[in-house]
Amino acid sequence: MTAPRATLPELPKAELETVRETRFGEAGFLMLRRVDLVATQAGVRSATFEYDVIDRRAFDASVMVAHHVEDGRVCVWLRSCLRPPLALRADPMMAVLWEVPAGLVEPGESPRAAAAREIAEELGFDVAESALAELGPPSHPAPALIGEVHHFFRVEVDPAKRTEPAGDGSPTEDGAMIVSIPLDEALAACRRGDIRDEKTELALRRLADVVGRA
Repeated sequence: MTAPRATLPELPKAELETVRETRFGEAGFLMLRRVDLVATQAGVRSATFEYDVIDRRAFDASVMVAHHVEDGRVCVWLRSCLRPPLALRADPMMAVLWEVPAGLVEPGESPRAAAAREIAEELGFDVAESALAELGPPSHPAPALIGEVHHFFRVEVDPAKRTEPAGDGSPTEDGAMIVSIPLDEALAACRRGDIRDEKTELALRRLADVVGRA
């Protein structure tokens, strides 16, 4: 028997007033905004508090799972990617992660168009925008730091039609490995910690909910 769906209470409404703002690093990929804010909730006005917010030229990102069926099993495509912040924070050997393809939605571009473009750039599959199916609702990966939204898509691909991806010219994509593995093995890798990227695990679990666990 399916458990009854819990009903969440209505979220409180909040209004924010910016008292002062200072910007740092406007010439870089990321910009830091340091703001003094006043929050009003349920008619109660807070004291002024300081908050740091990250901005960038392109805010949102598309996250894609390319998949196919092989020997009766759903297989998914992953790629390795260099993530310098991990190495700079801890062990250099942790700098490379397995991830599903993802990329920023450029200004004026739709999330679906960005998804098709990134799949070509990162995996080498030429897919039509119309072939991409939404994979659950958008999510906020780090709402305490940036107002970024992740848009999730899935698409079935033909391995025989894959070409060598061009990439985006970034050193973070040089030497990237591309593999396809069964979905159940990818989920097991998430549980073991072999796949540590959060958006990738969420995308894989959503795909499993749609196609069924192998």
